[in-house]
Amino acid sequence: MTKIESSYRLAVLLALAAALAAGCSNGKAKDKGPDDAEAAVPVEVQPLRRAEMLAVYSGTAPIEAHEEAEVVAKVGGEVRQIFVEEGDAVQAGQVLARLDGDRLRLEVAQTEANLRKLERDYNRQLELSQKGLVAKGTAENAKFDLDALRAAYDSGRLELSYTDIRAPIDGVVSARYIKLGNTIAQNAPTFRVTDLDPLVAYVHIPEKEFRKLAPQQTAEIVVDALGGERFAGAISRISPTVDPKTGTFRARVEVPDPSRRLKPGMFGRVHIVYERREDALQLPRAAIVDADGEQSVFVVEDGKAAQRPVRTGLASNGWVEVVEGLDGTEKVVVVGQGGLKTGTAVKVVDATTPAAGPATSAIKAK
Repeated sequence: MTKIESSYRLAVLLALAAALAAGCSNGKAKDKGPDDAEAAVPVEVQPLRRAEMLAVYSGTAPIEAHEEAEVVAKVGGEVRQIFVEEGDAVQAGQVLARLDGDRLRLEVAQTEANLRKLERDYNRQLELSQKGLVAKGTAENAKFDLDALRAAYDSGRLELSYTDIRAPIDGVVSARYIKLGNTIAQNAPTFRVTDLDPLVAYVHIPEKEFRKLAPQQTAEIVVDALGGERFAGAISRISPTVDPKTGTFRARVEVPDPSRRLKPGMFGRVHIVYERREDALQLPRAAIVDADGEQSVFVVEDGKAAQRPVRTGLASNGWVEVVEGLDGTEKVVVVGQGGLKTGTAVKVVDATTPAAGPATSAIKAK
């Protein structure tokens, strides 16, 4: 019930009460008893319900990629082939593009030829050294030269392999910066690969909530850009420290989205469920009367009002959990209780049935 509806109903009930009082004063009092229905205070009542109640912390955070990598060219050269486009799924190690490697291939071939020659020379020097025909140091020097050339050969082959630009992670190609025929320099950006499974939202939470939250707690992410569509997630990690500048700690919420409707950069409202009560007894928030820091409600018994102190717990969508004070069979006054006291005769003018279904989202006031 909205505040406007509640105010309107209260005004109608007060007007009805005034009309009834006027009728009583204009009629013959001796014809009406003190408990006559027309003299009763008109009220609206509502039954209690039992349903699931959730305690939720709510925050906001942008949606981010789980992992993202800028792919750079490890060697320079002309772009000869491009194998993927934006939106293509790729795996770590997959070739995304290929540069020309003519110069590097020639250098590797030349180094390989020199290596074979030096291996032959070393083997000859080693044989002569073993026969005592040359100094032992001559063979050792040839071995050092051979090891150095082998390292140069391996380095050349590695440089040649860099002409194949490969994906560093699994993901989706989210950007392509090169075109066929471009000559690019070493360390030039070529692609961006984004891992969209799962997406994450980093929520910064006040330190007073630290003990309530824990990994594996469920969460719901509402994205206004998608028309308020809701996505299920869960806390995967919680920072073990609190930022002294902001007084907050960071919780990482993972959001699987196989449909790929969520996009990194979208803004989401995150609701983290940190407590769940099954079959909780609940009453409408409008029924609660606050006086001197104590809460109570009015129930109707045999046509009269009776005030009952209550202790409440979680709150959800206009409903409040009853911890103590009621057993669930009562009907509580939701409109017209302002002028009541225990023993006041009441007339029920409207009874509303509670909405069906459990409370699926409970956002506790902070």
